[in-house]
Amino acid sequence: MEQKELRSLLHGVADGTVDIESALLKLKEAPFEDLGFAKVDHHRSIRQGLAEVIYGAGKTPEQIRAIAASMVREGQKTVLITRMSPEAAAYVGDSLPLTYDELSGIGIVGSLPEPGGIGKIVVATGGTSDMKVAEEAAKTAEAFGNEVVRLYDVGIAGLHRLLAHREQIMSARVIIAIAGMEGALASVIGGLADCPVIAVPTSVGYGASFGGLAALLSMLNSCASGVSVVNIDNGFGAGYLASMINHMEGRK
Repeated sequence: MEQKELRSLLHGVADGTVDIESALLKLKEAPFEDLGFAKVDHHRSIRQGLAEVIYGAGKTPEQIRAIAASMVREGQKTVLITRMSPEAAAYVGDSLPLTYDELSGIGIVGSLPEPGGIGKIVVATGGTSDMKVAEEAAKTAEAFGNEVVRLYDVGIAGLHRLLAHREQIMSARVIIAIAGMEGALASVIGGLADCPVIAVPTSVGYGASFGGLAALLSMLNSCASGVSVVNIDNGFGAGYLASMINHMEGRK
């Protein structure tokens, strides 16, 4: 059950269209389903506002399909699967309505929700090589009901490319800045925008980039205020956090 459904149920009790016993029965449903190899958390969307996400790496195709099927049975309309292999996608897609993007490794069972939230989420990358992580972030945000604007290959090696998109940057609700190498893109964007900037260091770069560690340290030491940093290559974490920020208008 999602928070919207819970609110609707409680409103129904309040206005008399739903009797108390029916509501109590709905709330008594098991908070998780034990599949033996996984305990699927069906109440996460009530607690956190967003449903559980399936991390595909390390799971067999059979396990992924069973978890996704459990979530669908419980009424989850959009099931997000990250780090999914093409082999797992082919297996799951045989029995569930799966949309799969091989570049990002994102699989989505069901339909995308209508975009909502306060405004737009901008996903910007330093280079084309960062697109794998960027698409993980963008598709995660879309799966949670956000409008996403993509600005790819706008790194500081050609600053005019970024400045050509000043309107999108300055009107964004949240910006995800994704870069490898020295990771300077986040600081530049942070100096232009009046919204939260989520920096994502990537493992793109030559030897001294140390698999993204150089970008990570640069972003952690950003001189621009309002820049937060997630882990190396963690596009999912950035997209999730951006969605939470973009939907804060519902909090009282």
